[in-house]
Amino acid sequence: MKKLMLIGKVSCGKTTLCQYLTNQAINYKKTQALEVTDNIIDTPGEYVERRQFYQALAVTSLGADVVLLLQDPTDMTFTLPPGLQAMFQKPMVGVITKGDLIKDEAQLIRSEKSLTLAGAHPIFKICSMTGEGIKELVDYLTKDIE
Repeated sequence: MKKLMLIGKVSCGKTTLCQYLTNQAINYKKTQALEVTDNIIDTPGEYVERRQFYQALAVTSLGADVVLLLQDPTDMTFTLPPGLQAMFQKPMVGVITKGDLIKDEAQLIRSEKSLTLAGAHPIFKICSMTGEGIKELVDYLTKDIE
């Protein structure tokens, strides 16, 4: 699999996805600083929530092949900045997390729109608790991405 950098708001599921992909026990912990596990760079949510940290994201992305931009569909308080992908100059894949918590189609549509405007393509819907959608995401990440 490619070397990944996970970005997204605090509590959107970055660390949980990292734990799932690296066969670790799933347990919540707040990521306080950049963490590298196998081929995954897990970033603190504050890095994408606060523009003053964008430079840290840009520099960190140099060590990744693909940026995964995660969006929690149940969080109605955050919109990703349009055109975010331009900062990285590499493929950015959208991931809608917490698929098991989606209550209505509007949440999914809002998340897809936010990820698309940020420049993510394609977009996968997953659930790290059940494994839903993760095989499709991993299959995509193991093939050549342009």
